[in-house]
Amino acid sequence: MANIKKGDLVQVITGRRQDRGGSRGKQGRVLEVLVDRNRVVVEGVNFVKKHVRAGQTDRGTKTGGIETREAPIHVSNVALIDPKTKTPTRVGFRLEEVEKNGVKKTVRIRYAKKSGEDL
Repeated sequence: MANIKKGDLVQVITGRRQDRGGSRGKQGRVLEVLVDRNRVVVEGVNFVKKHVRAGQTDRGTKTGGIETREAPIHVSNVALIDPKTKTPTRVGFRLEEVEKNGVKKTVRIRYAKKSGEDL
């Protein structure tokens, strides 16, 4: 089961410091999860320049040039943000029974474990 999902608020926990041009400590929403490559795309983190070939649209306007976009970052380099304390935390799972239309079903519920300040 995935620890990090699309739309989660995460923080970069490794890499170069921000004062040295890196992304460590930045927070952002997960835009995309690449499960097969164990990577996530985080909003506002790991920008790269992509050169796009020049072309034309149907109306005749020119397209192309140099775009700046977010590149994937390995899932081990980000940590989920605890919604209560707003600090990076680990993810746990617990089993709960849910009753729907008279049928009981056991499902795994994701939760944020205690952060360093809560101990």
